[in-house]
Amino acid sequence: MKSLLNVSAQLRVGLLINPYAGLGGPLALKGSDHVSEELRHAASLLVQQGQSRAQQRCATFVAATQDLPLHWLTVAGAMGLTSPVSVELLDFQASTPSTAEDTQRAAELLLQAGLDILIFVGGDGTARDICSVIDDRLPVLGIPAGVKMHSGVFAINPQSAADVLRSLCAGELVAMELAEVRDIDEQALAGGRVRARHFGDMRVPVSDSLVQQVKCSGREDDGLVQAEIAAGIVEMMQPGQHYALGAGTTVAAVMAALQLPNTLLGFDIVCDGRCLANDVSAIELEQWAAASGLTVIITPTGGQGSLIGRGNQQLSPALLHRLGRERIWVLATRSKLSALAGRPLRLDTGDAALDRSWSGWWSVHSGYQQQLLYAVRG
Repeated sequence: MKSLLNVSAQLRVGLLINPYAGLGGPLALKGSDHVSEELRHAASLLVQQGQSRAQQRCATFVAATQDLPLHWLTVAGAMGLTSPVSVELLDFQASTPSTAEDTQRAAELLLQAGLDILIFVGGDGTARDICSVIDDRLPVLGIPAGVKMHSGVFAINPQSAADVLRSLCAGELVAMELAEVRDIDEQALAGGRVRARHFGDMRVPVSDSLVQQVKCSGREDDGLVQAEIAAGIVEMMQPGQHYALGAGTTVAAVMAALQLPNTLLGFDIVCDGRCLANDVSAIELEQWAAASGLTVIITPTGGQGSLIGRGNQQLSPALLHRLGRERIWVLATRSKLSALAGRPLRLDTGDAALDRSWSGWWSVHSGYQQQLLYAVRG
């Protein structure tokens, strides 16, 4: 059995409940979005007692995670975590009964609080409300508790959702996929047709065993995987956006895909498929960021697991503060991460406060249009 990461490496987990999810099921309704006020009032009694279907499934999930080093963030009242665990409560008051607008406002607050992952309990309507706020900016996983379950963002059950968090805390490689958010097309339903409409996509952690890898003789071929990573990154590059590509062979594969000269142990500036500057200094990087905006593309040091601070000292604290964590793209093959045996990637930016605030679970590009969640610590 793999050991968990130390308690100081807590996963920041947001939790949001639609306590009225699943209300329409026992009544043979097709959802809980438009039930009568009388039924909602009756359901409020169950919610006040913490006995609604969604609250019970949430309690099952939380009970299965009690031995994990988690930092819970939630909202007060029935939409938040009421189980006997230590939580950080955000300043929020939902209406009674709660509404879709309450879900959206609570999701926005949780997003701003700086989560590693958001867990929600509900159905397709809840997923749709959260997607309208979160989009693909944050890993999300749903615990199914609704009537309509067409979306691909749900775990199989509360225990499987807990297993995902357990894998993250154990330092295992947990893949990320874009999953569709779907909900019943009510106009089609009124016409006698059952059709689920696509309302967006969210990033969802999935079991590592379900992700097919590029293999050669039963082992991952780093050269092939680096080429796949590079192809995906090139597709992600936006017109007019400037990119600073750093040291390492995985990043060099991106330059090769662009057919551009590469500084293997330095940073190059790329925009619109052209190399604008080679081997730039820390001061020059800050100047490019100030003048044109910048996205930095880096890979950790193999074996050591250093993400920032070894071999890329051109990334000054001033530059990193200006860019923000979301403008740092991390590339690494699965074999490089596996070689760390669950140890986190390391930050040594020269700014201890920045190292602490950027510690968490980062998305790492590990294949073509494929990401993993991996722990990063200062």
